[in-house]
Amino acid sequence: MENIEDNELLQGDLKKNLLRISLPTMFGFVLQAVYDIVDMIWVGRISASAVAGVTIFSTVFWLVSVLNEIIGSSSISLITQSYGKGDMERTQKVVEQTLTFKALVAIVAAIIMSFILEPLLGFFTTDELVLKAALDYGYIRIFFLPIMFSSYSVNTALRCLGDTKTPMKIMIVSSILNIVLDPIFMFKTIPGTNIPGFNMGVFGAALATVISTVVAFLIGFYILLKGKNKLKINFKGLFKLNWEIDKKLLTIGLPTGMEVLMRNLSGIIILKFVSSYGTNTVAATGIGTRLFSFAFMPIVGIVMGASTIVGQSLGAEDLERATDTAKFAAKVNVIMMSIISIISLLFPDKIMKIFIDDINVIAIGIPMVRILTPSLILAGWAMGLGSVFSGSGHNTPFLMSSLISRWGVQMPILFLATNILKLPVIFVWLSFFAAEIAEIIIVLYHYNKGVWKIKRV
Repeated sequence: MENIEDNELLQGDLKKNLLRISLPTMFGFVLQAVYDIVDMIWVGRISASAVAGVTIFSTVFWLVSVLNEIIGSSSISLITQSYGKGDMERTQKVVEQTLTFKALVAIVAAIIMSFILEPLLGFFTTDELVLKAALDYGYIRIFFLPIMFSSYSVNTALRCLGDTKTPMKIMIVSSILNIVLDPIFMFKTIPGTNIPGFNMGVFGAALATVISTVVAFLIGFYILLKGKNKLKINFKGLFKLNWEIDKKLLTIGLPTGMEVLMRNLSGIIILKFVSSYGTNTVAATGIGTRLFSFAFMPIVGIVMGASTIVGQSLGAEDLERATDTAKFAAKVNVIMMSIISIISLLFPDKIMKIFIDDINVIAIGIPMVRILTPSLILAGWAMGLGSVFSGSGHNTPFLMSSLISRWGVQMPILFLATNILKLPVIFVWLSFFAAEIAEIIIVLYHYNKGVWKIKRV
């Protein structure tokens, strides 16, 4: 048992603590987002079929990532609360079980996915070149799914202990390695040089991702195994299943997993509605998705840091600190997103031109940027307060807010606007704003209801 007083996150200036552990996470995720765009740029240099294949596989791949979300979100509340109590023995067991149990789930998912991948991809396209690209890229990604899941677990465990700098460094190494290996593996000659490459095409892109993921996992696993941080895991403990903990890993985060599943399904249906406005609108929406994922990274960093402090505070029965943390996280998110929104309102055309030169797409994208970016202010507020849910393990409000806002509010608006009233595309963008308003109302309701204050895992 560790003395609770030794845990620096539970003492000292709350605001400094939150920013100290959130900023490295934020930077790491921003870098990851940069890599994702660079990766697609390289794939785009192969062919349009390659881009389509990778895009379709990625659309299918999120089905298994739901499992990672379920166990990952469960582990956040379990690790932080155990650590906040000062119960290092249980903290160690939870980390070990998270690594082992998630890897086992990933193995089962990978086996099932390998059998259904080809027919699943066939649902989206019959183009043989696109299918080949998707399979070349997909099979190796699926084979290494357990390593990918375990890599996420290592970083989550370190963050939950209050160490966000180590995961950031791991993500930096992984992203740089990926960016360097991509052109070497993908092309016959590395673009811009006379240096020969391996000419593996999209398989090379997937191989670069897999290698960087393996390296990231090995670094983090070594740190946990050697106990160079606040926790040392036992190698033997990785070969024992603890059903009491494993059951919680499956159930606590189940609402979060369902929320991710329903959100992604709604994304596919929304894209179907958008497609009725033509290719240029679809292109603008695709750019918007990339743009807002960038803008969303600071929110993710703050929320992950806040969830860690909330969980540890609740474990130590310090309800006031948990509440203050969530409120401060919400304020920081609102301030950051307000700054981004002002820039977007003033320079929407310049933002669109970063991604594309087509004047028709830019014209469609300008009102999209002006309407959707301010909605991130509401999203930041909701997610900041929502850190109490992931920290406490009371994840049902996330599911409720997503179901009602996306399926109860946005879908009916989109259906009316596109299929019944045949309204201009601006009503598509307004549907996103309406959904965010509904989401913040539901989050505020559950936050004030206060179930999270007494919920322990």
